[in-house]
Amino acid sequence: MQYIGEISALATAFCWSITSYAFTNASRRVGAIQVNIDRMAFASILLFVIISVFGINLTLTFNQISNLVISGILGLVLGDSFLFKSFQMIGARLGIIIMAAVPVLSTILAYFFLNEIISYLGMFGMVLTIAGILIVVLEKKSAEQNNIPFNRLGIFYGFLGAFGQATGLIFAKYAFQGGELNGFAASFIRLFSASLIILPLAAIFRRYKNPFSIYSKDRYSAKVILIGTVFGPVLGITGSLIAIAYAKVGIASTLMATMPIIMLPISRFYFKEKLDWKAIIGAFVAVVGAAIIFMR
Repeated sequence: MQYIGEISALATAFCWSITSYAFTNASRRVGAIQVNIDRMAFASILLFVIISVFGINLTLTFNQISNLVISGILGLVLGDSFLFKSFQMIGARLGIIIMAAVPVLSTILAYFFLNEIISYLGMFGMVLTIAGILIVVLEKKSAEQNNIPFNRLGIFYGFLGAFGQATGLIFAKYAFQGGELNGFAASFIRLFSASLIILPLAAIFRRYKNPFSIYSKDRYSAKVILIGTVFGPVLGITGSLIAIAYAKVGIASTLMATMPIIMLPISRFYFKEKLDWKAIIGAFVAVVGAAIIFMR
């Protein structure tokens, strides 16, 4: 199927737009590390059920497993932990702006390590898409965001999160280049291996609490983390892996970064927020950029 990678990337952005609301709220209630670990544990269980029910093959080569484990450590253990911490310290709006660096970093890394070369037209589409994203994110100024102080450490964590996610995509691409690989199987290995690493470390440093005691008292956090897990680690991460398997890493990561654009209709029709004309212009620019990427 033509454009399956690009379509998967846009579907991933849609899933992550739902996830962002859930995990941002939950992180402020129970902590970023707690949310990151619990969502990976929940997702590992759900993915194992999916693999078992549909009989998905988990027989992979050593190189594929190694690359997926490394990808999980860089993208999920380090990248997402720093990302959630950054969101907690500087807010989602500024955090999303910093995460717009992921497509740029991914493109540079893919050029040097995967020999992926993007055409000038494709690069122009990427620039337009990122510009549209920044216009939308910079326009959205809520009272809650304005009350969040400028925090250099939070910004530094954001860039570490962006770098972790970008390098995680490179190693995941290596795994797909090593042979036939199902997206759900790849997601399971990444998430399960990441869980095995981060859970003991968090427990040793006493940064992780018993989830049963937390969520028995906070049913709301349990509900939003479960919703975020389905749309994030299960569907979103699987979609992102399918995207980089069938499209160039820079292109896929740019389309996946359109999450703020996809969040606009959710904000308008579900949360009844008014959209400023700058947001509409930014969305239009990003859509034109995405269209150019498809037509390159």
